[in-house]
Parts: sequence; C-alpha cells; structure tokens
Amino acid sequence: MKSGSLKLHRWLLAAAVLLLVGQPAFAEKRVALVLGNSAYLNVAQLPNPVNDSARIASTLKDAGFDIVDSRHDLPAAETRRALRDFADRARDADIAVVYYAGHGIEVDGANYLIPVDARLERDTDVYDEALSLERVLIAIEPAKKLRLVILDACRDNPFARTMKRTVAARAIGNGLAKVEPTSPNVLIAYSAKAGSTAADGDGKNSPFTTALANHIATPGLDVRRAFGYVRDDVLKSTGNKQEPFVYGSLGGEDVPLVPAPAPARPVPAAAAAAPAPPVNAQAEARRDYELALQVGNKSALNAFLKQYPDGFYASLAKLQLDKIAAEEARVAATEKARLAEQERVRLAAEGAQKAQQAKAEADAKTAEQARLAAEKAKQVAQDQAAAAEQNRAAAEAGASDKGGADKDKAVNLAALNAGPPAEITKSVQAELRRVGCLAGTADGDWNTASQRSLTLFNRYAGTRFDAKVASVDTLDAIKLKSSRVCPLVCEHGFKADGDRCTRIVCAEGSVLSDDNECEKRRGKKPVASREEDGRQARPERPVRERQRPDAGAAGARAAQGAAQAAGQGSGQILCGDAGCRPVNRGCHLEYRSFSAGGPYPAGGNIEICR
Repeated sequence: MKSGSLKLHRWLLAAAVLLLVGQPAFAEKRVALVLGNSAYLNVAQLPNPVNDSARIASTLKDAGFDIVDSRHDLPAAETRRALRDFADRARDADIAVVYYAGHGIEVDGANYLIPVDARLERDTDVYDEALSLERVLIAIEPAKKLRLVILDACRDNPFARTMKRTVAARAIGNGLAKVEPTSPNVLIAYSAKAGSTAADGDGKNSPFTTALANHIATPGLDVRRAFGYVRDDVLKSTGNKQEPFVYGSLGGEDVPLVPAPAPARPVPAAAAAAPAPPVNAQAEARRDYELALQVGNKSALNAFLKQYPDGFYASLAKLQLDKIAAEEARVAATEKARLAEQERVRLAAEGAQKAQQAKAEADAKTAEQARLAAEKAKQVAQDQAAAAEQNRAAAEAGASDKGGADKDKAVNLAALNAGPPAEITKSVQAELRRVGCLAGTADGDWNTASQRSLTLFNRYAGTRFDAKVASVDTLDAIKLKSSRVCPLVCEHGFKADGDRCTRIVCAEGSVLSDDNECEKRRGKKPVASREEDGRQARPERPVRERQRPDAGAAGARAAQGAAQAAGQGSGQILCGDAGCRPVNRGCHLEYRSFSAGGPYPAGGNIEICR
C-alpha cells in the first residue's frame, strides 16, 4: 500500500512538472490599436475598411491580446488622441500592433494616413490634415519585443487626383512609398507592394484582411512566416495582381503574435502509437524557396540548398545562383573593359609609343569582347531562371493544395535576413561607377563615398532609394540606365569630353581664367605716381606766339590802342595762348597753314620780323 502511494506521489509530481514546463516561458503583454475609416466626408465612402477592422479586432481578441482598442471613422483630432492614449498603453507592453484600413497617401516619399474629415485641397494640406506613418511608429516605440504596423491603405486614392500642387516638383505617388524602419524589432506590412494599389475585393472583407485573419493569430507561428502565407493567399485570390510586402527586420528567434500551446499531456501507449498525419514536404520546400527568393542573395539561396539539396525547388535555386554568378561576371567584365579603354585613351593622349598603343588597343578589344560574352551569358542565365519560374507558377497553379497539415520547419531566418552581402554591394558600386556617380572602386565596402554616390543618383535620376544600404531594388533601378546619369565634374584646368576629362589648352596670347575659360592676356597698365620732390623738369621749348581764334575782341582793341599811343609798329596785334600783345617794331603778321608753320591745325597768323 505504501509502495503504491509512493508511486502515485511520484506520478503526480511528474505530472506537475510537466504542467509547469508546458506553460509558455513568458507572460507577454500584448496590446493592439485597430482603426478603420470608411465614411469619408469629402470623397466617396469605402465599403470594406470598417468590416476589415472589425474582423481583425475580433481575431486579436480571440487570440488573447490584453488590450484591443478598436475605433472607426475617426476625424483627425480623435485619431491623434487615440494614438496618444495607445502610446501610454504600449509603454510596458512586449508586443504592440497597429492595424489601419482606409485611405493613405504618399507625398515626397513620406506616407500619411487620411482621417475621414480630410479635404486635402492642396498638397501641403497633408501636413495639417493627415497623420504621418512616423507618428504611428512613435506610438508603438515603447514596446520591447515587437512593434508591428499593418496598413491596408494602398487603395486607389481619390485625393491624389484632385489636390492642387503648390510646387510642381513635389511628388504624389501611387499607393504608399517604400519604408526602411530605423528602429530595431519593427515590421511594417503593406497590403500591396510599395508603389502599387490594393483591391477592396468583392466580399465583406478585402483579400488582404481575409488572409491576414486566417494566419496572423496562428499559435506559435513566426510573424514573418505568417505574412509569407498571407502573401501566398493574396496572390492566389487576386490572380497575381496584388502582392503584400513587409519592411523591416527582426532577430533570429521566432516571434509569434500568439504563443505556442502547451505540449499535450502524456497519453496512453496505444494512442501514442497512432501515426501522425503526413507532412507535405513539397509545400514546405516551396515556402522556404519563396522566402529565399524574396531575400534574393547568395546567402539565402545557399541556406535553402543546404536544407533542401535535391528536388524540384533545389534545381530552381541553383538556376537563381547561376543568374547571380552571371551578373557578377558581367559586372567584373564591364569594369575590366572600362579600365582597358581608359588606358588606351590615356596612352593615345600622351603620345605613347606605337607598340604600347597597339597593345593597349588589343587589350581593350579583348576586354570588350569578354564584356559582350558576359552580357550574353547573363541574359541566358536570366532567361533560364525566368522560364523555370514561369513553369513553377504554372505547375503550382495547376496543382491543388493538399492538406494544411504541413508545419513550419526551422529555417535560419537570421541568416536569410542578414544585411546586404558583399556581392550585391559590389554590383551596386560597379553600376554607380558606370553611370558616373561613383569615382571610387567597387570593393564591397558601403562607405560614406558610396552612400554619397547613391544620393547623387537619387538626385539626378529622380529616385528615392535609401542611401544607407545597397539593395537589390537599387541595383535593378541603376541597371535600367543605359548612359551617364550624374554629370561629369572636372578639376580646374580640365573640361568634360564625353566620359573623361581633358586638359584645356589656350591659344597663344590667352590665359585660363578662374571661370575655367580662355581669355586674352591683358597688358600691364602704367600706374600713375606723384613725385613731390625731384621731378625732372621738361625742357623748355621756344614759345611761338599764336593768335588764338577765340581771343576776346576787347583785349585786342585794348592792346592796339596801347600800341598806337606808344607809337609802336603798325598797330597790328598778335594774340596767342598767353594773351594779346602789339607786333614788335619792324615786324608784321603773315597767315600760314599748319604744314607751312602755322600755329593751329586750321592755320593762323605768325609774326615775321626782318
């Protein structure tokens, strides 16, 4: 009896331990704010946002969230108050979620949520009448483990079509703009990829909300994997017209919105022997492959091949790796051809020996041929990968999903979501060099010079990529530019000549000005100086008495009267610069031209004495 009691005690103790171990390892506080705007006052009403917000609120309440604050059809002032109150509730929370359904708009690269009382007659009204996405992120910032914003706001926006532009250069986008969260543990989910619009659907809820409600609260399911399933469902229900997208990153551990359930209690041996439902390995491989394909780098694809070394999706992953390798070879060949051509031009400009120029020309020709071959190889690899993806899409569309019994395998998401690899960075740098925005080398180090070059590309190409990272989207956009984007800037004394700088040579007698232009050399002008002391006196010239044409008649008559009174000469008067005087005795006046000795260019009288 005592032995049986001891066995029972031990069994109860073991059961208690199992119950304690089976509980979640944490007791997280989870809060949510759910907003839905349908009854807009100044544009047509939306049918689904209120229904969508109600379904998401119900889903989160059923999932055991501590606080679910659901509001609908709020004007701007009440929306700001709701965000302020929610920030207080999120202060000690582990997980904070904001869901918004309604109209949103992108202005100059920033995203805004539009309350129901907004008018938005001008583009600048968005700063006063709407709420920025940054304001929402501030409300959930205190959460410790996960800060999640879900926006079903990428609808076709009627405000963008009617509002006036106060500045012609201000961009108003279609849908919402791409975002790169700067804080850790932040995810921002769009119902449609940046720059595209989402559909409301024909049912009570939008396709995005329907898929979200089906997967987001799955116990133990990592939130990133849940949005992967949401993406699959929305693509399928919209015929691949709408693709949800998630921006941001988390760490390597799984982060479910709902904790995994406690393990089941021990069951009898007979029940334990029952076979488990089979796992759909093909569906598991497909989802992991699509995740690796979305990351789009060699690390992600190699991680996938390590887990799935064989099979249909392994072959697709190898084709994707071949495409990346072909692109790297093309970039390297392009750089080599550019350097060879630069060396050929330099030798020709410097007048090098013919043998050196011939060798440089042959090297440039060989490098150009290698570049063309790499371009063709890259195109072949790209076409093969695209054809394989089309075949995969057709095969998956024709096949029916069996089961739902497949569970998530452990995938090293930290490795897949690592920062941009050196290969992508080098490719972006090489393309920036090709379009004239980067002067340094493509070394894989995304330093300040590389970030400045991407900023220049954004300025002259009209794009808005984040200059802090080198992404695949950035690489694809730069590849689309077939010629120079950033203007060539040369030092003083050089000028742009195509894709290179040549020295400015001015003609004889000209010099290079500060404005980098040739102008005639100016002679030195004499500088006047005063010599107060010791000035050399000019030699005295004999004074020639000249009759000044404008001499006063009164002075002449006075001189003549004085001469007659003194009994001098004939009474003739000679006028010059010094005044008028009587002609000396025995002398007379004669008119002479200037060439014959006259005093003025027009001629004049001179005194002749015998």
